[in-house]
Amino acid sequence: MCPRLRHKAGPFKSSPLSDSIVVTHPFHPLAGERLTVIFEKHRPGVERVLVCEGGPAGRVTLPVGWTDRGPAPLGHRLAVEGLVELANLASALQDPPLAEAGVP
Repeated sequence: MCPRLRHKAGPFKSSPLSDSIVVTHPFHPLAGERLTVIFEKHRPGVERVLVCEGGPAGRVTLPVGWTDRGPAPLGHRLAVEGLVELANLASALQDPPLAEAGVP
């Protein structure tokens, strides 16, 4: 018989029964729905997550950033900083430094 591995979920904080969130992630199947928060988890190196009652979906675990508790969504899909980094990368790929291009 194989030994069972125990899963250590980490610390969690109970939530009042009246506590609820709205799913704001635009591509989540429950987007726009209000869900009751059962508890929240804090995982090292990972965004805090909320475990919610998802109705017919059962329990649903959502990153806080996918809810109305996360930062406000940008008015557009691409941030200026990301576009600048992409432009720099494209430029570097088109014109590699001389040492990488095989020039002595």
